[in-house]
Formats: sequence, structure tokens, C-alpha cells
Amino acid sequence: MRALDVPERFTTPIDSPAYPMTPPRFTDREYLNITYRSDLDVLRRLVPEPLTVVDPLVRFEMMRMPDSTGLGDYSECGLLIKVELDGEEGEFNLAMYVDSLPAIASGRELSAYPKKLANPRLYLESDTLVGTLDYGSLRVATATMGYKHQDLTDEQARAEICKPTYLLKIMPGYDGKPRICELACTTISEVVIKGAWTSPARLQLFTHVMAPMADLPVLEVVSSSHILTDLTLGHANLVRDYLNS
Repeated sequence: MRALDVPERFTTPIDSPAYPMTPPRFTDREYLNITYRSDLDVLRRLVPEPLTVVDPLVRFEMMRMPDSTGLGDYSECGLLIKVELDGEEGEFNLAMYVDSLPAIASGRELSAYPKKLANPRLYLESDTLVGTLDYGSLRVATATMGYKHQDLTDEQARAEICKPTYLLKIMPGYDGKPRICELACTTISEVVIKGAWTSPARLQLFTHVMAPMADLPVLEVVSSSHILTDLTLGHANLVRDYLNS
């Protein structure tokens, strides 16, 4: 391979890329969202400037993605902290736990999604929507929600999932020091709400050192939503370069 051809490759292995460059379009993406009140001091320790935490609210999300272009069928679970930047509401994506190597690799490399390998599940059990997250053999989270008790409007559903999402990307150089240390922002587009509901919900978080969701304690469940949608993920945009600011 000629040296001038090397930069044309977008990921490794060069003869079998970890993911395709197909724009990520999701069909029938299903969310279980539980927004809860947590510890303000804990959240402020985790959220980087220039983002600010005004209300100590966290959104636990469980996502089932049966049809995603280039990535196939997989599930994710994450915690997003409600933040503000210059008076605009958004969410800081603290961590995501995913059962797909292509989704992990593309999320971390092409964007700045903080993804780790784990086993999330979203399923219906009788009259209850259930979301579970296991890290290895141990349970990290169990979310339960009544099934389709009350409709949400499209506007309410969009308000749940369409806020700007802030991401922290840190990548070391060969000397062990950060080569990339950036705050980025992304949004979703081409959103089609196919159904949205709210119901009573509960969330249990269990202590695990490698998946420390329980460090953000559930003090009060504030709201919940169950959303079925089609959407497209947007490109990440640089907000702040911590190495050059």
C-alpha cells in the first residue's frame, strides 16, 4: 500500500473495517426513558465546564434498535445529565453500555459517544415494559414501566429525545498524555414519532465498580416515557478544545 493511500482508510483493520461509513439511520428505535432527581453535588463533579447543572435531573435511557443502517440489530443503555449552555437546555451523555462492537467502535471513533461493552435488554413482560443492564454476570440496572397507560403528543416525545447532547472525547497519545480532549455536541434529525406513552415507572441501580450508575442515586422518579421512532444521528460538532483554550 502506498503511503498516500493510507489516509484514505477510515478505520482498522484496513482489510476488514470495524464499521461501515454508512450514515446511521434508525428504524423502529424504541426508548424506555426514566427521568429522576439525583444528588446535585455528584452531578456537578461529573459535568465539565462550560456546561452547568441547574436542576439535579438525570435521564436513564434504554434503547432497542432492531434496524440501523450499517450496524444492524443492537441495544444500548445510558445516563444523561440535564445541563445548560448559554441558557439553552441540553444533556451531558455520561456513559453508554452497548452490546455491539461496530456500534461501540463507530460511536467512539467517528463521534465522541462514551460507549462500553455490556448487556442491555428491553422487552415486554405481560403488562410491564422492562429494561435491564448487566455488566458481565452482574445486574447494574432494572427499570420497569407500565405498558402504554397514557399517550404523549409528538411534541412531548420530541422534547424527551431531541435536546442537544454533549459528549466528552478524550484520547491519549503514545506518551500517555491526552492527544484529543474535547467537548462536542450532536443532535438527531429526521425524527418520525410512531408512538409515545407515559406510565408509572421505577428504577433500581446496583453498585458496580466498572459500571457505576449507582453513583448517581435515584432520589425521586420525575417522569417516564416509552417512545417508538425513526431518526438519523447527526455529526458531532466541536464545542471546546480543552488542550487549546
